[in-house]
Amino acid sequence: MTDRIEAAAAELRPLLQNFILWARENAPGSDSGLVGPVALWHRLIASDDVGRWKRSDLRTVLLERMPQVVEDPDAAADGMVPSVRAYLTFLSDSGRLSKGSASLEDLLAELDGLEDDFVDAMEDLVVADDEEEEEEFDEEDEGLGDFEPFADELSELPTIRLRPDSELAAATRTTVLIGKARDLAVWVGTERRVGETSLLDDAEITEALGVLGFPVPEKGGASLADSVPALWNVWNLAIDLDFLQPEGEDTVSVDPDTAEWPFEEDDDALDAWMAGLHSIDYGDPELDDEEATIALSGLTRALLVRVLLATGSKPLAELRAELAEAAAEYDDLGAEAWAAAVERYGDPLNPVLDWLTGYGMVEVEHDQVRLTPLGMEGVVHLADEADIELDARPAIDAMTALDLLSFGAELPEEEADAEFAAWMELRAPEQAARDLLEAAAEDDADALIRVQAASMVGSLGEVAAPAWREALDEPSLRPYAATHLAQLGVEDAPPPTQADTHWLILDMLTISAGLGRPEFVSSLDDIGNVPNLVNLLDVIWKVPHPHLEELLEAIGKAHPDKQVGKAAKRALFKARSGQN
Repeated sequence: MTDRIEAAAAELRPLLQNFILWARENAPGSDSGLVGPVALWHRLIASDDVGRWKRSDLRTVLLERMPQVVEDPDAAADGMVPSVRAYLTFLSDSGRLSKGSASLEDLLAELDGLEDDFVDAMEDLVVADDEEEEEEFDEEDEGLGDFEPFADELSELPTIRLRPDSELAAATRTTVLIGKARDLAVWVGTERRVGETSLLDDAEITEALGVLGFPVPEKGGASLADSVPALWNVWNLAIDLDFLQPEGEDTVSVDPDTAEWPFEEDDDALDAWMAGLHSIDYGDPELDDEEATIALSGLTRALLVRVLLATGSKPLAELRAELAEAAAEYDDLGAEAWAAAVERYGDPLNPVLDWLTGYGMVEVEHDQVRLTPLGMEGVVHLADEADIELDARPAIDAMTALDLLSFGAELPEEEADAEFAAWMELRAPEQAARDLLEAAAEDDADALIRVQAASMVGSLGEVAAPAWREALDEPSLRPYAATHLAQLGVEDAPPPTQADTHWLILDMLTISAGLGRPEFVSSLDDIGNVPNLVNLLDVIWKVPHPHLEELLEAIGKAHPDKQVGKAAKRALFKARSGQN
């Protein structure tokens, strides 16, 4: 059966590649990863002709086979039927729906009729999978490239310092592989027809290899298209980067902006590089045996996480030994696949490092593999995608005032103070005060950032007085500015008003409300006894605070005294009536 599956998958690959190109323009929400299994099992159990579809085939494949083979039933429930609908439409629009098939209208009608049953079948699988995970959680297998087994170690790493966007963008502009993807896309040009069995014919492949500076392989048993995986990796990267885009049926064109790479704007350059980040998987060794190739899938990610755990630099020999052992551990064919990669590449890490250096993520010097600043940014992004928390922050010299406030609000007090002190060493105090207050004013709904900024600027003393004076014109900061100017004894400064005091109280309540009900009630008790709270609620509804209404509603629900609850509801009514 395995041989039949491999043969059918090889037969379908060109067709699915053409579907991907078609779908990007005609059905952008479809998922080719969900279409592939349907097309494969249709070919294996329903029809020798991949283009001949009957109504009964849909029931056979979707309701009988898919529940047995689908890998992600949750994703299948959401997207498989719409994706199959797009695939059938593609077959019809491109003339690939064979004679003897049902009409597209009949097929889509049958698909609509099966959808509820299919979704129910997938949801049953989700429930079953959840129960199985609970029972076998400790025995769950991880893949070679998964970050999850290293989550605890990663969380204990010392603070990772990230470089500013301007430096990272400059690094992206020198990445060799993006340059090659651009050159390939420009060579493709506009409205180039792609083939059914291979995207390019042999003459085009030879020409494309020349454009990329890749050698033309010697003639052997395999076809030329099957002998140039490096070309297809760059082709796929060009698609990831949106340098290549579908242009009608079986046609692909270069995006008009591609020739402008490297892009001048930092954001554009970084966005392009990040769009191609998952191309790191193209660095995994490709072997003649598909199962051996699968056994080493994830090798590039496995190398990256180990270099990160070594705080960004690790000897190549140690990496090689660890990864050989990991490959054997994660897959029964791992050791055999590793040996095959040694025979093919000399070192299984050669294609991995070639891709990572070409994408600007690592440098190899004196047999030491080191993450570049761009590589560190990318690995932190991959860890975040895996829901793994890292202590990653901008470098002190690259940290903006808003960065400092945002990170400082989440850190223990002692660590936040150290971060602030290091940041201040690089700045003039008067300008630093202005920067902090301007950052706090960017979002008047963020009370925690505002309190953090007021605390930091307040610690600077008299040198911050000019910044406080300027902040009097900012409604969300005026209460803090007036209070601190009064504390500094600044002449001619307006004294704090009752409204200023009430704003400060609302900021404090906003922060405590985010900590949970007990903390919120405790902060209300700190304000005063029940009569004092009632008196406060009778006037505080007039303050134009962004969280006023939700706080009044929360007080009404959380405070145990009915008198306070009634006063909060009256205040909420007045606040809403006043706005209307």
